[in-house]
Amino acid sequence: MEYVLRTDGLTKQYRGFKALNDLNMHIPKGAIYGFVGKNGAGKTTLIRLICGLQVPTRGEYYLYGKKNTEKEIAASRRRMGAVVEMPSVYLDMTAEENLREQFRIIGLPSFDGIPQLLKLVGLSDTGKKKAKNFSLGMRQRLGIAVALAGDPDFLVLDEPVNGLDPQGIIETRELILRLNREQGITVLISSHNLDELSRLATHYGFIHRGGMVKEIGAKELEEACRKCVRLAVSDIGVLARVLDGMNMEYSIVSEEEADIYGDLNLSKTVLALAENGCEVTAIHERDESLESYYVSLVGGEEHE
Repeated sequence: MEYVLRTDGLTKQYRGFKALNDLNMHIPKGAIYGFVGKNGAGKTTLIRLICGLQVPTRGEYYLYGKKNTEKEIAASRRRMGAVVEMPSVYLDMTAEENLREQFRIIGLPSFDGIPQLLKLVGLSDTGKKKAKNFSLGMRQRLGIAVALAGDPDFLVLDEPVNGLDPQGIIETRELILRLNREQGITVLISSHNLDELSRLATHYGFIHRGGMVKEIGAKELEEACRKCVRLAVSDIGVLARVLDGMNMEYSIVSEEEADIYGDLNLSKTVLALAENGCEVTAIHERDESLESYYVSLVGGEEHE
């Protein structure tokens, strides 16, 4: 598999505090990678390192196969665009003026691509309206447009929907999906909004105390979080035999409980159990969310 970003034992230490601790991370080309962790877990530190704003204490990372200590890493970084923390826009400039300034900064020879870029992020009709009069969602999309000015194929977004209203969240989500699906841009998203992230991500990395707890694909995660019915019974052995006879998929949770997957005929199951002298003592529908999955990974410590 081809990785846009790979880290190997990446560590960043500030005096006695390790912001990153032997982090191993793999972002496949074409992915929307959801980077999940509470405040202080090391998400922004990782982003600052790969953007070249800081250097690792130990370990290395590879952008498009180029190691961070190689001269070629500069060329790899030019294939990146990033919005770190707050969008970097000039509030007293229009959207077009902001993009013209960015084009100048990165040395692009002409402004021909600006109208298309404004159209891509849904800001082509803002005219002479200055960024200070934009909604937060519009500023976020302008920040993404600025990050896209150099035509990158790897986009890094730090908390892209933080503080946005529902409409702003929807607009930002649709933009990210469009960039990924139509432009083929690989996206790394650091976010606290796990419900929103679950609508976007194809891959996830769960970080805790500077280390990677787990990397998982969206399909695998969906399987882990799928809906089930949890039955508590007086005899788990009888339940297992009945479910086997019904060709149902299940997992034994405890000496009294089992999770049952698929379309369960509850009435038929309860009747079959009763005929075998087994009583149903409790029934619960379960649908584990991304948030509860994360909490279970980090030992019950909730994200902030």
